[in-house]
Amino acid sequence: MLTIENSQKYPTMPEVVEELKKMTDIGFPIAVMSLVGYLKNMILVACMGRLGSLELAGGALAIGFTNITGYSVLSGLAMGMEPLCSQAFGSRNLSAASLTLQRTILMLLVVSLPIALLWVNLEPLMLAVHQDPEITKLASLYCRFSIPDLIANSILHPLRIYLRSKGTTWPLMWCTLVSIVLHLPITIFLAFTLRLGVPGIAISTFISNFNTLLYLLCYMYFTRVPDEPLYTPLSPSPTPPQLPPSSSTSSSLRIKEWGILIRLAVPSCLAVCLEWWWYEFMTIAAGYLSKPRVALATSAIVIQTTSLLYTLPTAISSSVSTRVGNELGAGRPGKARLATAVAIGLALLSSLFGLVLTTVGREAWGRVFTEDEQVLKLSMTVLPIIGLCELANCPQTTSCGILRGSARPGIGAGINLYAFYLVGAPVAIVLGFVWEAGFVGLCYGLLAAQIACVVSILTVVYKTDWKKESLKAKHLVGKSTQTLLPLEHQILK
Repeated sequence: MLTIENSQKYPTMPEVVEELKKMTDIGFPIAVMSLVGYLKNMILVACMGRLGSLELAGGALAIGFTNITGYSVLSGLAMGMEPLCSQAFGSRNLSAASLTLQRTILMLLVVSLPIALLWVNLEPLMLAVHQDPEITKLASLYCRFSIPDLIANSILHPLRIYLRSKGTTWPLMWCTLVSIVLHLPITIFLAFTLRLGVPGIAISTFISNFNTLLYLLCYMYFTRVPDEPLYTPLSPSPTPPQLPPSSSTSSSLRIKEWGILIRLAVPSCLAVCLEWWWYEFMTIAAGYLSKPRVALATSAIVIQTTSLLYTLPTAISSSVSTRVGNELGAGRPGKARLATAVAIGLALLSSLFGLVLTTVGREAWGRVFTEDEQVLKLSMTVLPIIGLCELANCPQTTSCGILRGSARPGIGAGINLYAFYLVGAPVAIVLGFVWEAGFVGLCYGLLAAQIACVVSILTVVYKTDWKKESLKAKHLVGKSTQTLLPLEHQILK
């Protein structure tokens, strides 16, 4: 049985430095991967722009549609396995981690089927809402040729989380970098040399993801340790000793284990999608302002800016989720609390970097995207507001990682729902349309949402009972888990 440590009230400086090293070792490769993913998206947009304005418009519509309906859903659902895997590695229950990986892959593959059906039928859907036929046709082509990418992402997302949950992030970074280095020549060859155009760009994307997947699978196969199973049969867990073995008991245990994964995956997905979709709402709302061309162009710059700034919070959030999950699974609540404090400190520092970039460097950054004076002027007005949003966004994103690591994603989803849609959206509509502040008003709506979100989520983190969370982790993935499944209702409280 795991023993729960007596946590100190105040950590020593050597403990803080040690935790900082562990978190940096996990987080630095993730930050690099996020930055590389950002550059990969810029390559896609740049290649579409080279093909022509029609191709750029169709590709932009397709990328937005696939992000909203597909990639955000798969990414969010995969995050449900984070607490299970990180806590399982902490408690050395390797078979539980392997089972969680396989179940998550199977779940994402099943979810990909209706997503693929939706992508196939994009053209009639867009024409039904009176989108431009030529743009819609190109967007539909991109979506159809992107369907194999759903398979790649259904396996890639869980594999990345699995490796990250045991702190193995450097191989993840190198595998991603190699595939991205090959991505540009593959894209140029398919889109321009073979003259496949937009479909060629879609094909190059899933080829790059399959390359990454191949590299990761090879790494896992050739570096695995003898006691770490690559495959655990998806059979019922061992019957608890106090229960007689029977098919009904085995089926009940299997259903409960799947139920725990799904009840962690759905809130994780909602937490990701609710925030992601808000930016799409802001883009759509910008199209209804008095100067839609200027507002939409500025919106594109804002989204590119937030995507770049999001690389650091993503890295900190992922690393603290792993650290908190590992320590709770190992029965060390004091270490989990220390990881939380260090992560929030790092988040505050990185948010200051975002604020400086969007205030001091707002003109130079704006000129990277446009020379249009109207767009540039509006961008210089709203970028400092986005910097203030980052002061709240970075601690908020980090705290979401803390909640995932402690198997409480439902709290984050609830906070995102009320903060972005019950606070941010009304403020944005009133300021942007009723008070006629335009796109600046929409950005203040985002700021209101981020403030409400960070205050709420930091309050939850501050009030966390870490000893209780460690006991819940023991019930969730401890090696005696099977005798404790009747207590599963405590896990997700």
